[in-house]
Amino acid sequence: MKSVVCHGPRDLRIEERDSPTVGPGEVAVSVEAGGICGSDLHYYNQGGFGTIRIKEPMILGHEVAGRVSELGNGIEGLNVGDLVAVNPSQPCGSCEYCHKAQYNQCVDMRYYGSAMRFPHVQGAFSQSLVVNAEHCHVFPKGTTANEGAFAEPLSVAIHAVRRAGNMMGKRVLVTGTGPIGALVVAVAKMHGALEVVATDMVDEALERAQSVGADRAINVATHGDDLKAFAAGKGTFDVVIEASGSEQALHSALDVIRPRGRLIQLGLGGEVTIPQNQIVAKEIELCGSFRFHEEFAWAVELIGAKRLPIAPLLTGIFPIDDAVAAFEAARDRKTSMKVQLSFD
Repeated sequence: MKSVVCHGPRDLRIEERDSPTVGPGEVAVSVEAGGICGSDLHYYNQGGFGTIRIKEPMILGHEVAGRVSELGNGIEGLNVGDLVAVNPSQPCGSCEYCHKAQYNQCVDMRYYGSAMRFPHVQGAFSQSLVVNAEHCHVFPKGTTANEGAFAEPLSVAIHAVRRAGNMMGKRVLVTGTGPIGALVVAVAKMHGALEVVATDMVDEALERAQSVGADRAINVATHGDDLKAFAAGKGTFDVVIEASGSEQALHSALDVIRPRGRLIQLGLGGEVTIPQNQIVAKEIELCGSFRFHEEFAWAVELIGAKRLPIAPLLTGIFPIDDAVAAFEAARDRKTSMKVQLSFD
């Protein structure tokens, strides 16, 4: 089978790997579609992020959907030919946090396409995967693999909105409208947000955020004063979901959020300074949001039910043999939102 393997910065290769064999409790999945994530781009562009570096060749990818091609012994509820999303999150099930059902905080997590541990956890950008049956979630007929590959990023967005609490009637600011930020916009609207304002520095990304539900889009690079206007009267927004990882976006959010509002930090950007006087004086709740767990199954249900406008976010599909071109396209935020690979 073919796999997309990263050997280091800008060194991406299509390699032949042995097809895995199916054991008891496992299923083989013929991967059909896989979305390129921001972490995949970090590995491709820089060979990692922060202190996490690729130390051995690693298959990339964790946003995949495909069809069940073989069943191991003891499998129920899955059939050959089912279209499934594969949950890339594999908590250990035995640590303190797993016992508390805080699975996304597992201390021995294995996550597809991650160099956080060594040997690295190989990713899902291969023509065939063998996975535990419990990691497969079936889509209803009529769902495409390209839609299905949105399950993982949608799960991240759902988890972030859950961290924000009740959205009904709330005014919400989403800072950063990459794929995750745009999906946060869609989920917030689905959960009853009265108004969602999106900010970014790329007009094309903002246009796509509006196509999935943003009521207003502000380019803070060219129209920063438009956002500052929301600071009047101690702030406008009940909730801010910061999806860019930008220190400036975090500071601006504290200016425009209302007293006792909730600010969800979703984007990752390294060390930042926090104006603690604003947090104290306005009694802001500052919360992190990291990955997901049960939200993955919910994302599959929502995609299958066509509850969310996913199509506007899919901007490119490349065959596996053109993976380098796909990664280059995904780097350009003016032309790309979510780029996927086809493994047929």
